[in-house]
Amino acid sequence: MELIQSFTVDHTLIVPGIFTSRVDVLGEYRVTTYDIRLKRPNREPVIDVAAMHSLEHIIATYLRNDPDWKDEVIYWGPMGCLTGFYLILKGSRTPQEIYDLLLDAFKSVDGVQEVPGTTAENCGYYRMHNLDMAKWYANEFAAYLEANKDNSAIYEYPRAERLVTDDGQHFFDS
Repeated sequence: MELIQSFTVDHTLIVPGIFTSRVDVLGEYRVTTYDIRLKRPNREPVIDVAAMHSLEHIIATYLRNDPDWKDEVIYWGPMGCLTGFYLILKGSRTPQEIYDLLLDAFKSVDGVQEVPGTTAENCGYYRMHNLDMAKWYANEFAAYLEANKDNSAIYEYPRAERLVTDDGQHFFDS
């Protein structure tokens, strides 16, 4: 079975940042999946589940209401490993081109008074939210983005080196 693209990234070297995970062509359309990484995988504690859930609600609402971007947003959701989020947009932009959108989205969390969509009718587990911790993580990431705006490491995935034999066999521990 072929290794999926996101597993070819060397997770021991990823730093927080904004990365292009994949670009898909669907008919005449391009769709880009971005890895919005808030934590260093396997080196930092992951994001608290309730805070992650709150960030999902708040930032999804922000992105889908941004007048310049709302028609481009397909998906915003958490990674299973709880170290970041996936953003899927129409088109194909560089991570630097969506930097301001994401910085503004994370900065906006600080002004939120109530997590949107937190009723039993609106959410699959409406009791699992933590707005205060969501604000803490959002402020931490926004400050990090601002401090590292010109650092290319926050935009470029470190790729895992994979030995491939002449007959196409992959060695994943190389």
